Formats: sequence, structure tokens, C-alpha cells
Amino acid sequence: MKLKFIKKKRSGRDVSGQVSVRHQGGQHKRFMRVIDFKRDKRGIKGKVVGFEYDPNRTVDLAMIQYPDGEKRYILRPVGLNLNDVVEAGENVDIKIGNATLLSGLSIGTVVHNVELTPGKGGQLARSAGNSATIAAQETGFTHLKLPSGEIRKIRSIGFATVGVLGNVEWKNVFFKKAGTKIHMGIRPTVRGVAQNPRSHPHGGGEGRSGQGMPTPKTYAGKKAFGNTRNKKKWTSKYILQNRKAKR
Repeated sequence: MKLKFIKKKRSGRDVSGQVSVRHQGGQHKRFMRVIDFKRDKRGIKGKVVGFEYDPNRTVDLAMIQYPDGEKRYILRPVGLNLNDVVEAGENVDIKIGNATLLSGLSIGTVVHNVELTPGKGGQLARSAGNSATIAAQETGFTHLKLPSGEIRKIRSIGFATVGVLGNVEWKNVFFKKAGTKIHMGIRPTVRGVAQNPRSHPHGGGEGRSGQGMPTPKTYAGKKAFGNTRNKKKWTSKYILQNRKAKR
């Protein structure tokens, strides 16, 4: 399987060429790496043969080589070293880099790349320095404390990888110039009050005019203050502690 391909630059535009996602563009040319989020090579031990920087994410990658010659990228956790052996499966050692069922992990175990939907691949705790903690086990479900502080019930037949993701100091990185953000593909964000009235509802007026109207608006003219949506979702029944709860 090919592990790299040139990333197609779309700059936030849809098939008609119109901007559908703002503040994207100017990205440096780069490769996309195919990451093994599913860890579906079960029961086969792989050896760490190298580490690699990935410009598309905040955490580094580890190259795993399997006995049949196949190579795959996984997210690199803290403590994973060259020539270490990792494995994915239901009956594996609980050590850094190994992936197993949530039901097989004890309370207090720190994990990353957690499957929200079994078989779909890891979706939770995938960025630099992130991890989730096993808070409790019950029949069919695992209580997981997420990086946001939210405690959530997740089906125990999903897979997760043991360990804390590396590059922990990423949150302290200071971008010294605007060009760094442009290379990352992030375009400038201009305040609404600094624009003209034809570009934004907050624009216009003499001097610093503030919001310019009684109700704050989005760039599209929709209400942006107060209760603007139904906060109850079908997933709310799985959330045991809200991330906004006082800790």
C-alpha cells in the first residue's frame, strides 16, 4: 500500500469554486501520510523502524514494519523508541504503543486514538500531548475521561492505543510571523467591526463603533449571541459529565 501521496490543495473551496470554509489557503506543498487509525493488523507484532515529522498534524509518526514486509504509520506516543515491538489485538500486553479493546483496560489506564464507533478507526485523543483516561467499566460500556474534561460512555468493543501522544510542548509553540500561519494553510481572520458595512453586519460607523447593532451577528448575518441552537443531542445520553462543568 502506498503510504504517501501529494495533498490536493482546495483552499476551503467546494466543487463550484466558491469558498465554503473560510480562512484556508496559501498552504505549502506537502505529502499526505496514510495513518493506520484502525490498527486492524491484529495478532501480528510489528517493529518500530523509524520516526517521521508530519506537516498535516501536530504529533509525529512512527513507522511500523511487519514480518510480511508491510509498513504502516501510527501516531507516536511518549516512550515509544526505535526497535520497540508493538501489537494490536484482544489479548496483548498493556504497554505503550499496543492497541486493544477498551474492555480489556483497567481503570486509570491512559490511552489515545480511541474508537468512537467500533471498527471505524480512532477518532478521539489524536493530537499532540493528548490522551484519555479509563474512568470506569460497566457492562458493554467504558467511561472515558476525555482531554476536554468530559466523561463519556463509549462501547467497550472499540479499540484504543495505550500511552500519551508525543510532542507535548506543541501547545507552547509561539508563531513569530504571519508567514508561518500562511505556510500552514491558515489565512488571516479579520474582525467584523474592522470591515465595511457591505462585507459584515458589524462594519461601518465612525471610529470604533463596536458591534454596530443590538444583536451580534455572524459573518453571514445570523444571530451569534445567546441560545442559537438546541444543545440536546442524541448523544447526550452518553455524556456523564459535561466538559463545561465546574471541576
